[in-house]
Amino acid sequence: MNQRALLLVNPHARQGKNAVTQATDHLQKLGLQVVVEDGTYAPKYSEIIRQYHQQIDLVIIGGGDGSINAAIEGLLDTELPLGILPLGTANNLARTLKIPNSIPQACQIIARGKSQLIDIGWVNGHYFLNIASLGLSAEVNRRVSQRLKKHWGVFAYIITALQVLATVRPFWVDIYADNQSIETKTLQITIANGRYYGSGLVIADDATIDDERLDLQSIEMQHWWQIFPLLPAAFLGKSPTGDSVRLIQGKDIEIHTRKPHPINTDGEKTTKTPARFRVLPHALQVFVANFD
Repeated sequence: MNQRALLLVNPHARQGKNAVTQATDHLQKLGLQVVVEDGTYAPKYSEIIRQYHQQIDLVIIGGGDGSINAAIEGLLDTELPLGILPLGTANNLARTLKIPNSIPQACQIIARGKSQLIDIGWVNGHYFLNIASLGLSAEVNRRVSQRLKKHWGVFAYIITALQVLATVRPFWVDIYADNQSIETKTLQITIANGRYYGSGLVIADDATIDDERLDLQSIEMQHWWQIFPLLPAAFLGKSPTGDSVRLIQGKDIEIHTRKPHPINTDGEKTTKTPARFRVLPHALQVFVANFD
């Protein structure tokens, strides 16, 4: 494989330190020509990809889900395939695609060249690969510290969630999904394009990232302590079930709340309610490991 790869590594990612040198060495040994660009400022990733698109055959992003999200527009515009080096905290996209956190192993997957077309989510003009969310998780993402994530990884989210739980209140929401219309009171809404979210939680047991649908999970409870019966399923890597969990599937979903609620896409606050969500089927080519 004698292809030219643009390498963008986020040094602020949890495992980003020294990753550029390590990844470059492995990729070159595997036969790729590597063009390294400064990946410090993720919002410029799409611009950089557009600048190089005539000179390269693929793009490699080293970072977490947020870093990969920052490159979506550039990847869609240029139709270049994506290679992933999972260097972040949760790495849920890599988990879905069965890409290991080991840089040497991730490089081998890219060099092997097996790719898969995956879906992309869209909400109010913003793309997401894994999830969009509002309620509890949006507040957790707002409060979790970079220092805590650096030292504790996914446990940083769990620690912060336990601190936030007692203060977050349920809110009324109207959900319109394909031919369904629902009014309910919820603590948390997660709209997933992929299979995993948060610290490796499963949105639905049959969810995949190429199923051409979105999975909406609503956690509906009156008291914060009612979340504890849901935890065993979470730790077992299964989708939580019960009277307090509602699961809705659809290609086109609208959400309305009585007052605007912030919405996170792949961990970053990008928009707010009211919101329309859509799935873009088979929109992005990604190098994968044993995905089928």
